[in-house]
Amino acid sequence: MMYDWQFIALIIIAVLITGISKSGFAGGVGVVAVPLISLKASPAFAVAVMLPLLIVMDIFSLKAWWRHRIGGVLWLMLPPAVLGVALGYLTYGRFDENLLKVLLGVFSVLFGLWGLLKPFRGRILPTWVGGLSGGIAGFTSFIAHAGGPPLNFFLLQRRLNREQFLATAVVFLAAINLVKLVPYGMLGLLNVENLTVALMLFPVAWLGVRLGLIIQQRLSGELFFRIILGLLILLGVRLILDGWS
Repeated sequence: MMYDWQFIALIIIAVLITGISKSGFAGGVGVVAVPLISLKASPAFAVAVMLPLLIVMDIFSLKAWWRHRIGGVLWLMLPPAVLGVALGYLTYGRFDENLLKVLLGVFSVLFGLWGLLKPFRGRILPTWVGGLSGGIAGFTSFIAHAGGPPLNFFLLQRRLNREQFLATAVVFLAAINLVKLVPYGMLGLLNVENLTVALMLFPVAWLGVRLGLIIQQRLSGELFFRIILGLLILLGVRLILDGWS
């Protein structure tokens, strides 16, 4: 693969946005990374390069948020999420990724609008919704590292404060990324070329995480959640446009 300046610029921007999103905004807007990189490379290359970088970001983020996690929510969502990853592996190359993007985009836009236009947060949903959200997050995370929207959907109405929300999201996504290493390796996605590119981008990943931590510390709790919902709408529109193109 030829690495011209446009490709380098796109992948640096994608990694930086993902790092900021991961440590400061529960990983939601990081879903734009794969579509961005795919403008100049294959989607398989994009997801393969991003996985090691996501794990590095997870390590930095876990150090900051680990003690605030909500274990009950994680135990509810993680087992279905592992099944979602397994489903992604079994259907790799067979599922219509464009349809998935459109459905995930519509879901994100509708939920974001609902959360902004009416007091949705604090309405506790049944536990089965958490399991379903975890399963969907595992599947979409395997396909395009897009586990943020389904995860945020459930977490935003759990009456969590900002620290608990971020910590639970960080731990959930970190666990799923580790699980994805096995099927990605079995599919041959973690080859020498992809890992070399990822290694060169480690400093950018660290910078993104640091910027995310700094940004979220300067926001009030209500503004933080409004930004999360607004980002869900924006990334939902982006997914819909990307799926229809």
